[in-house]
Amino acid sequence: MMRLAAGVAAAKAVGTLARTAGRGGGTSLPGKVLTRVEPHAIGRLARRLERGSVVISATNGKTTTAAMVASILERTGARLVHNRAGANMAGGIATTLANASRKGGRALAGDFGLFEVDEFWLGPVVEELEPRAMLLGNLYRDQLDRYGELETIADRWAVVVAAQAGATTLVLNADDPLVADLGRVHEAPPSQGAGGPPWDEAELLPSAVFFGVDDDSLALPELQHASDSKHCRRCGHAYTYEAVYLAHLGHYRCPNCGQTRPEPTIVATDVELRGIRSAAFTLRGARIELPLPGLYNVYNALAAAALTLSLGVELEDVVGGLEAVAPAFGRAETLNLGGRKASLLLVKNPAGANEVLRTLALEEGELDLFGVLNDRIADGRDVSWVWDADWELLVGRVRRFTCSGTRAAELALRMKYAGMDEACLHVVDDVEQGLDAALADGDGPLYIVPTYTALLELRDVLTKRGHLEAYWR
Repeated sequence: MMRLAAGVAAAKAVGTLARTAGRGGGTSLPGKVLTRVEPHAIGRLARRLERGSVVISATNGKTTTAAMVASILERTGARLVHNRAGANMAGGIATTLANASRKGGRALAGDFGLFEVDEFWLGPVVEELEPRAMLLGNLYRDQLDRYGELETIADRWAVVVAAQAGATTLVLNADDPLVADLGRVHEAPPSQGAGGPPWDEAELLPSAVFFGVDDDSLALPELQHASDSKHCRRCGHAYTYEAVYLAHLGHYRCPNCGQTRPEPTIVATDVELRGIRSAAFTLRGARIELPLPGLYNVYNALAAAALTLSLGVELEDVVGGLEAVAPAFGRAETLNLGGRKASLLLVKNPAGANEVLRTLALEEGELDLFGVLNDRIADGRDVSWVWDADWELLVGRVRRFTCSGTRAAELALRMKYAGMDEACLHVVDDVEQGLDAALADGDGPLYIVPTYTALLELRDVLTKRGHLEAYWR
């Protein structure tokens, strides 16, 4: 106990120094100090959570989904210990627990843990937390230089799922083939030959809860170029799709071994997309008015609903929580910047970018865009994904596109090859100067599409100018 208390004290001291210095390291550095002093600090502190904890992981949408879950659980009276800042590796989660610690770690200022976890860190974090439930939302190609191919992550997740079998409720996206496959008993032999019977429902793990979309009006005519999981993980044959909703998400079946999409128990129907403003869908007879845009946020909301319903939350609280959720910073957040509305829409991989573009395409009139493409470590050094995103959706719709960031020129080149008029493209490498240039030309809505580190740069600029409160306040 003395070692844990010493670690918590050291972590809090480091956090205070980081906040005083105005450095963002306060989200993870204290936790790194804590786990250096006590390697099992996450597990030891998490055991103080009276109502246990839940974990959320995905390539896209972790922060927004966690915010939705928080909005729902807080309606039930839960006192959350939640890594709201989005620091989702072990250091960030340890920092969150240290900040909530009282009496040297003997008590916590909260009774329920809600943690979004980086997809590569899921195993070691879950081993420590031993969560009540684990939500796995999606797997898209992202930061290949760091993660490798999707199958690498899926294999790591499968090990985590096997280790937690029977002890943790699994909440899985039925529409994502790689994720859904984690909810099956892998020892069962596949059906033989094309046209064989589908996998028996008995092969689904009893601890698995599946969610998905069922709305033919949303179906795309074919798989997008940026789609990732196109082949059956069991036999390698290409899937056939009855409906494609988002990247490789949809209703699928393997014609060779018979593996098919599990039937979800949490289903979104009658989906309505309203551009950048909002979306709506029906869940178990209840109409949910979601104050966030895009099909990707419908999936996030559906995931949050599935997780909280599996915890025994009433549908009324799920609906109320989803309708009251506020966007996380940069995730469809709209600010007033000197009298001009500016919406921030994080993009970091082709699947996510395509959904942002699909949402923008629903807006009326010409569009003013400010794109910031960085290739720093947290973005992924390889930015070739911008060539896979379907920027062509906006050709003929863009009045001005200001390109900034460490790879501003490449972003502009991609827009040129998409077919955008060169006269509307403007390259300003510096992010702050680029923001000023984008704001100065025009008076209508400005849509800002930054990568991850660019979003953090913009936060610093907007905080300095008084448009946002400092995070460390």
